[in-house]
Amino acid sequence: MPVSFNILAERGLVVVRYDGFAAISDTLGASKAYVAHPDYAPGQKQLVDLSSITGYEKDYARFMMMQAAKAGRFAQSGAQTLVVYVAATPIAQEMATLFVKSWDDVHAVVPLIQYSQADALAMLGEPETSIRDLLRSVDGSALH
Repeated sequence: MPVSFNILAERGLVVVRYDGFAAISDTLGASKAYVAHPDYAPGQKQLVDLSSITGYEKDYARFMMMQAAKAGRFAQSGAQTLVVYVAATPIAQEMATLFVKSWDDVHAVVPLIQYSQADALAMLGEPETSIRDLLRSVDGSALH
């Protein structure tokens, strides 16, 4: 699956990873699965790793509709969510910028872009310097 996630409930963190071509339908599917998961909780910090994308669907109207629906869910939660995007490549930086711009005027989401996993994890207050190390250090995390 091009979009996967791990919920690290004990850390209040969800790790989202994109791989290959990022289609809007894949993002929608992962988002729905995430909020339906029993370990989902409003306000969980999000680490979104875009480093392995090769391209993304550029249907901007559909993208903004998807983000508007997510914004409504975030706003209704009553919690503020820190979302840190790892964007190590030019295409990842382009997609991360699109995500960040879509959160303008959504006070429930604080989006940031970092160019390395180590910097992103530091922004989230995590001691590990790579996502691999983070996932290895947490017992019982199931990939979705």
